[in-house]
Amino acid sequence: MNRLLSVALTLVLTAAAALAPAQAHEMTMAEMELRETAPGQFLWHWTATNELASNRDLTPRWPDGCRAQDNVLRCGAAGLRGTLAMDGVGKGYSAALVKVFWHDGPLRVYTLTSAQPSVQLYGSADDTRGRGEIASAYVVLGVEHILGGFDHLMFVMGLLFLVGFNRRLLLTITAFTAAHSVTLALSALGLLTLRPPPVEATIALSIMLVAGEALRDRQGLARRWPALVAFLFGLVHGLGFAGALKEIGLPDNHLWIALLTFNAGVEVGQLMAVAAAWLVYWLLRDSRFVSRARLAALYGIGTMAAYWSISRVAAVLF
Repeated sequence: MNRLLSVALTLVLTAAAALAPAQAHEMTMAEMELRETAPGQFLWHWTATNELASNRDLTPRWPDGCRAQDNVLRCGAAGLRGTLAMDGVGKGYSAALVKVFWHDGPLRVYTLTSAQPSVQLYGSADDTRGRGEIASAYVVLGVEHILGGFDHLMFVMGLLFLVGFNRRLLLTITAFTAAHSVTLALSALGLLTLRPPPVEATIALSIMLVAGEALRDRQGLARRWPALVAFLFGLVHGLGFAGALKEIGLPDNHLWIALLTFNAGVEVGQLMAVAAAWLVYWLLRDSRFVSRARLAALYGIGTMAAYWSISRVAAVLF
């Protein structure tokens, strides 16, 4: 079964390599602020950190009835009500965060992505219906991150090579999920803080270790206790997820919804990768070249992880 699995994972990894970005965590967030200065009138601007790039790459489409002149948005008696869309999101920027400071209430935050390029505004700070939009946006961002985070995918594929499609795989994936969910939450809430370079270096080392253990014939720790190894390294991978989530940002008014749904999106993306590997494995279960494919895939994973390890450890030391 492990040999048949190799062909499946080789093809999945090849496709992932073609689609994945060169860096594992390149997720950028543009941020816009609107501040209501009078009923139905707003001052709007992109934040100073990305104002020029945002003006070039992103174009807001205001709700019907709203007219923008320079940095003043006038919506009349109806207020800022209707569909706010963002052209260009998902290209230069992974998402756009729109912060609205309403005159009659607290700050509200709206997230727009390529999958959800528009949101509904209701003319005031009382917009509890926006929770569903935030949830769906952060699920999509979680899926995009895991499928675009080539190092995380390589670690999951390494676990599949190590364990195979059997009962132990469920326990191993569950342990990885539980661990990275804990550290993702702790880090996103500011309860656990580590510098990104050591985290990224440890993630690369974890991939190299799993690939090396999968190549060995004798029963090492990773083969005997794959769930334990997945849990320990999952704690570190959770900090990597948290780094991406920090770049995206969390809405203050619906922080827990965004955090939980981003984590759910990560799990959906992870399950999609496992399902794709299983499908290819099932289709090619009678193939004859599985042994060579297995070696090629594992050496490819190990080589790339070794390169990442050297460059990331150097970034820590120097």
